[in-house]
Amino acid sequence: MKEYTAQLSNRGGRWRLYVELVDVQGAPWPEHDFGPAPIVPTMAERSRALTALGFVFTDDAEWAWTEHSEIHGDDTSPVLLLASVRVRSRDGGTP
Repeated sequence: MKEYTAQLSNRGGRWRLYVELVDVQGAPWPEHDFGPAPIVPTMAERSRALTALGFVFTDDAEWAWTEHSEIHGDDTSPVLLLASVRVRSRDGGTP
């Protein structure tokens, strides 16, 4: 069963969840915009968004958080938070 990476990111106060379909030519990446929110979407909110996009967590899925400088190599630039998790198509096929 094919697995993909879903990522949750925040830019400008908006949380966005998307699934990277790097091997699916010409297909737009499925995404969900949580809108402006001061806090991170809950696990339940993320799960519902992924389900609506046609994906579910893999059996051993765990969110991994990383931070990146908005301007690479500049430790004074704003920090961007990025969370990743492994997912698969809800029906087991290719999205």
